[in-house]
Amino acid sequence: MIAPSAARDQPIPGRRSSDHPTRRRLLSTLADRIVAGGATRIGVDGVDGAGKTCFAEELTAHLQSYDHPVVHVSADGFHQPRARRYRRGRDSPEGFWLDSYDYTALKTVLLEGFGPNGTGRYRDAVHDLATDERLERPWRKVAAGTRLVVDGLFLHRDELLAQWDFSVFLAVPFSVSMARMAARDGGHPDPDHPSNHRYVGGQRRYFTACEPWARATLVVDNSDLEHPRIVAG
Repeated sequence: MIAPSAARDQPIPGRRSSDHPTRRRLLSTLADRIVAGGATRIGVDGVDGAGKTCFAEELTAHLQSYDHPVVHVSADGFHQPRARRYRRGRDSPEGFWLDSYDYTALKTVLLEGFGPNGTGRYRDAVHDLATDERLERPWRKVAAGTRLVVDGLFLHRDELLAQWDFSVFLAVPFSVSMARMAARDGGHPDPDHPSNHRYVGGQRRYFTACEPWARATLVVDNSDLEHPRIVAG
């Protein structure tokens, strides 16, 4: 079992969300809005355990029903090396908030390639979280009209805010998200347990600094996977 203090710095397989009709309708509504607005770069943000990866996968599938290709990428492929992530201490909330991701690479290697004046090429990862190795994957060409869906933490930071044409913040209370994380990786379900200090504390710092629910195009309450609902935007 992965130790709780390290669990979120390990790749964890995604879990399938509900296929409830209410969920399908909401995702279809989002896809309609994205296509109608001509959005190219779509961000799916939320805390650990909010359901970002599954939501982004399902949104991608709905967008693929339209004429243009869609690429789904996780920001987890853009982590900083382990030494950088833990330079403030393995339990540091500040370290989790400030040092987890390589935002320069996320912008220049991925997001800008899909922008209106971008390079038209991208890489889907620069770092292997499991091995802590730098990746040098071949560049891929962005086909005309391709949409990009990115899921990850902290996507409404100042460094990334201008990159999104459309963004979703999944609003899930820590009591729910941490229970999901505990079921998924064996950690403790109590958000205030010492083993969660780094992760919950770092995400609370994000809330204070950025108020992502106020910056997102839409806020979706994803607490009930069968009945997500739009609560803002």
